[in-house]
Amino acid sequence: MKFRIESDSIGSRDVPKDAYYGVQSLRAKENFKITGLMLNEEFIKGLAETKKAAALVNGSIGLLDEKIEKALVKACDEIIDGKLHDQFIVDPIQGGAGTSSNMNINEVISNRAIEILGGEKGDYKIVHPNDHANMGQSTNDIIPTAGKLAILRLMDKASNQLNKLNEALVQKSKEFDDVIKMGRTQMQDAVPIRLGQEFNAYSSLVKRNISRINNVKEHLKVINMGGTAIGTGINADKRYFSKIVPKLSEVTKIDLVQAEDLVDATQNLDIFVEVSSVIKTCAVGLSKMSNDLRLMSSGPRTGFGEINLPPKQNGSSIMPGKVNPVIPEVMNQVAFNIIGNDVTITMAAEAGQLELNAFEPVIFYNLFQSIETLTSGVDTFTENCIKGITANEERCKGLVENSVGIITAICPSVGYKVASNVAKTALKTGESVIDIILREGILKESELGKILHPRTMTEPGI
Repeated sequence: MKFRIESDSIGSRDVPKDAYYGVQSLRAKENFKITGLMLNEEFIKGLAETKKAAALVNGSIGLLDEKIEKALVKACDEIIDGKLHDQFIVDPIQGGAGTSSNMNINEVISNRAIEILGGEKGDYKIVHPNDHANMGQSTNDIIPTAGKLAILRLMDKASNQLNKLNEALVQKSKEFDDVIKMGRTQMQDAVPIRLGQEFNAYSSLVKRNISRINNVKEHLKVINMGGTAIGTGINADKRYFSKIVPKLSEVTKIDLVQAEDLVDATQNLDIFVEVSSVIKTCAVGLSKMSNDLRLMSSGPRTGFGEINLPPKQNGSSIMPGKVNPVIPEVMNQVAFNIIGNDVTITMAAEAGQLELNAFEPVIFYNLFQSIETLTSGVDTFTENCIKGITANEERCKGLVENSVGIITAICPSVGYKVASNVAKTALKTGESVIDIILREGILKESELGKILHPRTMTEPGI
């Protein structure tokens, strides 16, 4: 391998001659061997978009030579299109508030611009990572802005999957609308409910979470570009300051807004706690839904056995024929991971001091992971579980008819005391409530039929 020599304030280093990254990225790679992963691709794209917008503005106001501007823009466009991503070598979790990520993008687009202009990589007299690629910017406005762009796009993907899940749940609610089953509270028989009503409730839960995601996305569109180091805008030309956010909106096709208080927007990362909370809330709801599905499908012969989950793989290496609810189980685990990530994000946001929070890297690492795993989890949950669920209608009906819980529906017609005595007898003897009522002549069969009609028991005022 051939090398070139690059220098920074720490000293000189050999950098691979063909590398688009430079000495600062190389040091970061060596210092931060934490996860072994690369930066999130949407984050890299967001970094390139912020740099493109900055180059366009600095060029338009005469601060960048036109040739340098065009070369930087071309380099950024290539990265936005997915090229050169292998040149982003710094670990997602890093010290320095994201400076290493910012310098990684600065070095890559500078060296690519140098190449475009006919020079050799590392000849920063042609295009300089700090003086040209980072002109009018700081890590402290670039990194949070790129992070917000990435989160917005990742959340769009999550919303799309949640919408598909909602459609599947609505379809199941219609399919199961006439399936009567026993409702349960505190794991005990309660009163009848239609299986379709349960799935409709799951749909309502998902729609509520989609709404939360859409609402928080508006807050993410407020950015601190132009604030530079601590929100005061030092080293940013006034013309750049007023034009950078509109230009970035144009580049990204996202309606971004410059924060009214850039000092606040640079100091505080509470927006990421809010986003994480929304993702966690969604995950908690989906995990509870998964718990329900595992219970309703349990058995299949010795449990509830009310629904069948689509069999996806063998459930045991020792028990032949056993099929486990693996898709709801993985959805549970996605939720557990997201909840843990939320704790990390909360602590990292709290740990900022004075004019800056140094812990954005770990916030983004965990938040990107939360959104992406939620998206993937919902995808498999919809396609490999929800769409294939079937109902054991006769089993559901039989459990209702043999449950003491239906006495609640009969109570208004016979009074609480009589109903209570019937329930006690049923529990003591094992007889059904229906048999006891008919045997003792408490109600006629025709009266009982009307009271115990599935719609009567599961809707008010019928």
